[in-house]
Amino acid sequence: MRTTFNFTPLFRSSIGFDRMLNALEAASRVESIYSWPPYDIAKTGEDDYRITMAVAGFSQDEMAITQEQYMLMVSGQNADADDGQYLHRGIASRAFQRRFQLADHVKVVGASLANGLLTIGLKRELPEEMKPRRIEITTRKALPKVETKQIEAEKQVACTFPTAQFAHGAGR
Repeated sequence: MRTTFNFTPLFRSSIGFDRMLNALEAASRVESIYSWPPYDIAKTGEDDYRITMAVAGFSQDEMAITQEQYMLMVSGQNADADDGQYLHRGIASRAFQRRFQLADHVKVVGASLANGLLTIGLKRELPEEMKPRRIEITTRKALPKVETKQIEAEKQVACTFPTAQFAHGAGR
């Protein structure tokens, strides 16, 4: 029974995550039995990784490593076309192509071939503007206190009439 996830609803409701969703979709596909050559992926540091592939029988001239944006491709084509008669052939000499999906800012820093093992060094290098940075908190001298003056309202007399006029009824 094959189980696959449908990421279509996520494509419809998210913007800018298409590369991540494509990677999830590719990872959910069942890989074929063809998994040659064998390989290891190791995290060797905070931002350092290493891919080691067993490529016995291949020389460095018979292999190619290319990086295109977020895809690392390792391929090999054996030049020997030995058509001898074998009773048992356990050393694979067939052509191969292996693809690795790389995260943002992961770069290949080197590759070496020794004792039938191809080792590829990878490093994640974040741009300076994406790295976390510490914001310095400074202390300022207290600003001089500004003297505020209270503005007093003028007192006005509401009534200037003599009270004697009202008492005698003269004001009517």
